[in-house]
Amino acid sequence: MPKRYFPVKMKDVGIVDRNLSKDQIHYQNIQEITDSYSSGEQTPTTITEHFLNRIDALDSTYLSYATVMGDEALKQAELLSAEWSSGNIRGPLHGIPVAVKDLCYTKGIRTMGGTAVLEENIPNYDATVVSKLRSAGAVILGKLNLTEGAMGGYNPRRSVPKNPWDTNKWTGSSSSGSGVSTAAGLCTGSLGSDTGGSIRFPSAACGLVGIKPTYGRVSRYGVLDLGETLDHVGPMTRDVRDAALILGCLSGFDSNDLTTFPVDPPNFTDIENGNLNGITIGYSEVYSEEGVDEEIVKAVRHAADILTSQGAIIKNIDLEGIDSFLPAWQTICTAEALNAHSEFFPERSAEYGPWFRGWLDHGTSVSAQDYIDASRERGLCNGRIREAFNGIDAMLSPTVIRPPHDVDDSISYGPMDNRRGTSFQRFTVPFDYNGYPTVSVPAGLNRDGLPLSVQVSGHPLSEEILCRIARTYEKNLNLTNFHPFD
Repeated sequence: MPKRYFPVKMKDVGIVDRNLSKDQIHYQNIQEITDSYSSGEQTPTTITEHFLNRIDALDSTYLSYATVMGDEALKQAELLSAEWSSGNIRGPLHGIPVAVKDLCYTKGIRTMGGTAVLEENIPNYDATVVSKLRSAGAVILGKLNLTEGAMGGYNPRRSVPKNPWDTNKWTGSSSSGSGVSTAAGLCTGSLGSDTGGSIRFPSAACGLVGIKPTYGRVSRYGVLDLGETLDHVGPMTRDVRDAALILGCLSGFDSNDLTTFPVDPPNFTDIENGNLNGITIGYSEVYSEEGVDEEIVKAVRHAADILTSQGAIIKNIDLEGIDSFLPAWQTICTAEALNAHSEFFPERSAEYGPWFRGWLDHGTSVSAQDYIDASRERGLCNGRIREAFNGIDAMLSPTVIRPPHDVDDSISYGPMDNRRGTSFQRFTVPFDYNGYPTVSVPAGLNRDGLPLSVQVSGHPLSEEILCRIARTYEKNLNLTNFHPFD
């Protein structure tokens, strides 16, 4: 690493240290909730009631839920409480209250995908990821709001979630409800999806851990498509350990989704091993700093210092010019989104909101040659990253180029815009192109009290080492009880 990299004092990146009171169980991690069951202090029923009461009290302001599954959640919690009492523990999420992005099919509960055309879509089966959560013992609190079709803007019939750190700031696209609900303590963890950054953007905007897993690590069966060759599903939590635990439960081959890998789920038993001796982490100065907010750059440099102090080797890598490959993403994604919505568009185009209607309209203009050319650019970007990743175990970068920007409902409901610009996806799209895994981790707060975030990326199926690196950083940064309000 160049010598000008200097340690940044933790106060400079907005470290928050708050004592967690016993009545703040909504901010406890999975192990703490599980321990409260073991001690008899709580049961899945009492914990679920607590979360449902909190949703009832707060979500009229934050608007994260599309559908609250209160009756079903309580019924499930009562069953899980009885099973716990009898020693029948389903799995590591037994009695843990989670919520899922409203792209994921839930049997008997409508799945709208942020649209109006799917308002009456009531699946007769669960998505594989929902089935896996249930098998692991999770309580599903409800379905979470998102941008229409999981893109950039909202349908006028759907609510726009509000960022709990500042309700006038962007919540991230498109898993905004997942980011808001998890940050506000309206669930312990949530599922998001990521086609161009939609796990990582709301994780960064809302101060969360988000894992975009390797493409094929987690089944997409029963999850509404945006861009089929780009879509990923993964966890969003307030703790690296929680995200890893949920990912382990979600992972595995699914015969209903033949893009999944026939490999064992990741094993995170070594996640607390903070000795990073022998681990080489790549860093590209131009890629990570050019055009990036200076406080984010400070946070990433500080992360590099922390990881170096724990034994990691920081190696300079060359990723200059990656931005030139990003425009191809729109061509690919609009064409694949048009295919995903061919049942409804253009015949029912008037029912779509202005933003997503414009996105689909753009897809109608993509020719076969355009798609081929864009796919070639995607392949070249993949090759560029593959070359840069030779000889490193992981890469450190920002998650986004700047903190959450100002936004209001007129923008959220409005027509397509380019407020963020193509380069905003510099740290996200390349890893949707190639399917490599990434872990985004909070890096404190900037001078305006808004979350900062860093990202660790790695080779396919390297989630174990990425989460270990991320957990080492998280522990050493010591963002104790990092949340926007009580």
